[in-house]
Amino acid sequence: MSTVTADRAPAPVTTPTAGRGEVTQARVVHSEWIKMRTLRSTFFTMLAALAALIGLGALFSAFTASHWATMNPHERADFDPALTSLRGYFLAQLAVGVLGVLTVTGEYGTGMIRATLAAVPRRLPVLWAKAGLYTAVVWVVTTAGALVAFLLGQSLLSSHHLGTSLSAPGVPRVVFGTALYLAVVGLLGVAIGALIRNTAGGIAALFGLLLVVPVLFEALPSSWANHVNQWLPSNAGQSLVSLHRQAHTLSPWTGFTVFLLYALAGLAAAAFLLRRRDA
Repeated sequence: MSTVTADRAPAPVTTPTAGRGEVTQARVVHSEWIKMRTLRSTFFTMLAALAALIGLGALFSAFTASHWATMNPHERADFDPALTSLRGYFLAQLAVGVLGVLTVTGEYGTGMIRATLAAVPRRLPVLWAKAGLYTAVVWVVTTAGALVAFLLGQSLLSSHHLGTSLSAPGVPRVVFGTALYLAVVGLLGVAIGALIRNTAGGIAALFGLLLVVPVLFEALPSSWANHVNQWLPSNAGQSLVSLHRQAHTLSPWTGFTVFLLYALAGLAAAAFLLRRRDA
């Protein structure tokens, strides 16, 4: 009996399609976008920010128009029609900042951050995606909100011939600068959230930095306060949304640059710690 042995050809070596399953920054951004847009908190917090920006701006504009005749000369001299219609940004920054903190700390609170960092072992692309995406979303939403707030406020002020136009000198900078300021507040919120990794602590730190610290520094002797206060984060950033430069404040774009550097420094510190701490 003879045995015939057939030669078997070696199995073909298959290689996966180049790039399939590869973790890229674009894919991380896409995954973060899915997270952000599917959370109810994102929609309602952005809605609250818009309501504050537009609603309070309309309220202040209507109040100013109705009480203009009884205002004293000093109040009339300080009147800024553009800023009056955008006063709601002060409250809107709280909503924007809180959501920025939650963008990071929400995952730490639920433990989901472990799955996120396991999928992206290099870690830093996650932080860049969260920071960049949230800042862009805030800028787009608040730019639209600032335009609506300005136009609505000016329509109310124009009934008493107090309004201004978007083409007036300095007004575009105030309107679009409001959105830039709020976008950096959001970026700062993300940075603080990534640094502290706790929702309550992050929100407290953000509010303390933006609202409490400037009040505390006002207790300093005026010779000190005049030099120090202008360099504080919120004071520096808010110089962009004022039509007329006040005494002892930075110029608009210098102040905004200082504010942005605070946020970027916080983000850099968060990136440094993210690479060295356990999830």
